[in-house]
Amino acid sequence: MKNKTVLITGSSKGIGRAIALAFAREGFNVFLNCMKSTDKMEETLNEIKTLGAKGGGLKCDVSDFTNAKELVSSAYKEFGGIDILINNAGVSYMGLFQDMSEKDYRRVLEVNLFGTLNMTHAVLPYMLKEKKGTIINISSIWGNRGSSCEAVYSASKGGINSFTQALAKELGPSGIRVNAISPGCIDTEMNNVLSAEEKSLLCDDIPLMRFGRPEEIAKTALFLASDSASYINGQTITVDGGFL
Repeated sequence: MKNKTVLITGSSKGIGRAIALAFAREGFNVFLNCMKSTDKMEETLNEIKTLGAKGGGLKCDVSDFTNAKELVSSAYKEFGGIDILINNAGVSYMGLFQDMSEKDYRRVLEVNLFGTLNMTHAVLPYMLKEKKGTIINISSIWGNRGSSCEAVYSASKGGINSFTQALAKELGPSGIRVNAISPGCIDTEMNNVLSAEEKSLLCDDIPLMRFGRPEEIAKTALFLASDSASYINGQTITVDGGFL
């Protein structure tokens, strides 16, 4: 896995950051992306370089088709190839669907689902030319089962699951694997909107009695990108502590 390049969207913090550092420790070239948190992306880049890996990054909004193309092009120019794409960028909205504006639910779909579509569309010419590559989409358990007060977020992640299965069938003959990771409740900034009581109630439904760590999702991504997962394709791997 040395000297390969991974491009990770939404990688300035949380799960994306943990994935970036995990790949850096394995000697990957790591290209980061953020939509707003430039300072945090720079901090992550410095950590990557401290680990002895090469890093790069670009601030852009992957929900924009042209921006996605520019991001892929920048990563390719920086490192001369893209072996792994990890579609991690995402936003959430917690509240009743009836209280959401059209702007609210369009934004969730544009970043989570269309961002994944845009980035995959942008990277495919490079992977198809090489007849190899790995795409890992970060979904959610709510894409598997749906969540009250996160209806549109659930819809966006369910779309990612279906996209993963369909594209794996389409790209398998070209030597490109497509899988997804479906995290459960993970201890990230996105979940800081939950109160201590809400977190405690969620833990009651998790047999391991705790939220997951971003590093635990990162290890799953590292496995799916490795030769050890060479026959795993079209799967959504759920990492949720056994959520009931």
